[in-house]
Amino acid sequence: MDGDGHVSPARIRARLSHPVIDADGHWLEFGPVVSEQMRRIGGDLAAEGFASIRRHDREALSMSVAERRRRRIPQEAFWSSPERNTRDRATGMLPRLLYERLGELGIDFAVLYPTVGLRVPRIADDKVRRATCRAFNVLTADYFRDFADRITPAAVIPVHTPEEAIEEVTYCTRQLGFKVTMFGSLVPRPVDALAPGSAEAARFVAWYDTLGLDSAHDYDPLWASCAELGIAPTFHTGARRQGLRLSPTNFTYNHIGHFAAAGHAVCKALFLGGVTRRFPALRFAFLEGGVAWACKLYADLIGHWEKRNRQALEHTDPRALDRALLMELAQKHGNDEVVGALRQRGGWPDPDAVAATGGLDDLDDYAACRIERKEDLRDLFVTPFYFGCEADDPMNAWAFDRRVNPFGARLNALFGSDIGHFDVPDMLEVLPEAYELVEEGLISAEDFRDFTFANAVRLWGAGNPGFFKGTVVEKAAAAVLAEAAEADRKAPAR
Repeated sequence: MDGDGHVSPARIRARLSHPVIDADGHWLEFGPVVSEQMRRIGGDLAAEGFASIRRHDREALSMSVAERRRRRIPQEAFWSSPERNTRDRATGMLPRLLYERLGELGIDFAVLYPTVGLRVPRIADDKVRRATCRAFNVLTADYFRDFADRITPAAVIPVHTPEEAIEEVTYCTRQLGFKVTMFGSLVPRPVDALAPGSAEAARFVAWYDTLGLDSAHDYDPLWASCAELGIAPTFHTGARRQGLRLSPTNFTYNHIGHFAAAGHAVCKALFLGGVTRRFPALRFAFLEGGVAWACKLYADLIGHWEKRNRQALEHTDPRALDRALLMELAQKHGNDEVVGALRQRGGWPDPDAVAATGGLDDLDDYAACRIERKEDLRDLFVTPFYFGCEADDPMNAWAFDRRVNPFGARLNALFGSDIGHFDVPDMLEVLPEAYELVEEGLISAEDFRDFTFANAVRLWGAGNPGFFKGTVVEKAAAAVLAEAAEADRKAPAR
């Protein structure tokens, strides 16, 4: 046991019969070096794009509270990386040190996402964004090239248009050798019909495109390209600087739940937009928001379908109302005012209510999903979606609870260390914190295997069976994919 009463990573690993994959670690870009390398690779545009991300934070933190309150600028993160634990700070900065320490942390293979780079795909200017993404990806590929047997980094993919996304994801996979891609999402779009300075413009400065339902573009060509390239789109977008997360004084208020909110929006849009129906082989992951929101969304989508499918809508169709019975009941149990109002209107509801459906061609909100049986809702949600969870989140157990999740489902929770960020004051505590769910009887050893290993293999291996070739987990990963293939072979045809 260590000082906090945890079993050490080494002792936990001695109990496991499987490797551990970190599906969401982070590396820390060392600004002075990365900035110059960005300029060398991508010129002034790329250097300026990278610098603009940090500039925004510095400007916000240099303001007084009164000024942030006046302009409703949210409190940004400060002191957000390990400092006292200098070895951990260096581990986040230096790929070789992380590579050498993975065994000490109890991790066999790590998928790494950037830190400042998380926001690169969201740069507003088209030319700057594309130049910065390209240079950042070239730099990232070079940083981690020598460590491919135990580490693979994520490329950053801009998605303001399907065309720019297809170009970058194709370049990154075919030219730079990336196997993991982080897609931007929640793309801010202008509301074209609003006049500048109008009341509506003040309320709706922008709307956020979720790449699925009601998108400004048809992203199906992008999803088709991902399927062809063997790429599982992953999202690591937050919602910390918008909507209800604009406290000028409290970073924690702005931070809690923001990854979950962003994941919820995109996941729901992909589902209701029919993307998982049209591209059944694709897998998608939403990182660092946990899985509790996904369990709730899954149940909510089923609950709403039960009340809002085509057949269920007949219960609320105004034409189904028995007006004579309503009048009879009103005369018996109501008052003169109610009876008089019903008579004056010729019954209730107003005949115009039948047509008051918002001009929809199809009243079924689930039309794009082409639901033929209730179980389709499970298959279209549970199979393609994966959810990144931090190790110390007790709600991770919900993903595996067949007693609670509709149709006895187990959602695809992914173990993510979040090493490199303030959430992890000691990297040696990550695996022990995740293992607490087993020690406390909240999940089984089988669940833990899926959480820390098999789900990650299925996410990235489903579309790219060679994903783990040449890595230290190659043999074990191949066994998982073989299990999945055998299960699919035995599954009854739908």
